[in-house]
Amino acid sequence: MRTRLSILTWPEPKGGPHRAICHYCDTVHVADPIAEGSRANCVLCGATLFQNRPASLVRVTSFSLTALLLMIVVHTAPFVDMDAAGLRTELTLPGAARALIDEGTPLVGLGVALFTIITPLILAGGLVYVCAPLIFGRLAPGAMFVTRWMSRSEPWNMIEVFLLGVLVSLLKLGKVADLHFGIGFWAFAGLMVCMAAAVAAIDKRELWDRLEVAKGQ
Repeated sequence: MRTRLSILTWPEPKGGPHRAICHYCDTVHVADPIAEGSRANCVLCGATLFQNRPASLVRVTSFSLTALLLMIVVHTAPFVDMDAAGLRTELTLPGAARALIDEGTPLVGLGVALFTIITPLILAGGLVYVCAPLIFGRLAPGAMFVTRWMSRSEPWNMIEVFLLGVLVSLLKLGKVADLHFGIGFWAFAGLMVCMAAAVAAIDKRELWDRLEVAKGQ
């Protein structure tokens, strides 16, 4: 029964009353529990305060695990194949970052590695580490610390920006070389979708409430 409640309900921490502040008009509200699948809106401006998303812990864990599996493909499989004047080149995502560093643009190369490899790995791995035990109402060791670092790393997860930049570059390179998208490219596109879905699967307020409740048990 404990597992079922952890999956289906948003537990309310002890103490109270709990309050929520609208980020648009700064109106203070009493944050009463809401039904699964519904949202709480500001009484003044109508902005969304928080949402109780269906099966949030299961969804965020599933999408994050899928993202971690896709990262293996992204980091090992060819991202794009280029054929120019008989010279064929296969490029992987880590290889692109290393090539940028070797070609005299270390800041760009390190930026690619940080924002498209390291940060998504921290975010997806942290979500699995924190949310998977919460399905069973348990708190992983250091879960509070990991959640804080996930919140800090989330704005630096820029895989969609990198993908857009790659598409623009490939459109230009397509005029001088034959290009073929590799398995790594399609895995990267799937990774972008899974990361977005994982982050959107659970409200931050719900995550912190679940952590507080699990900590007190």
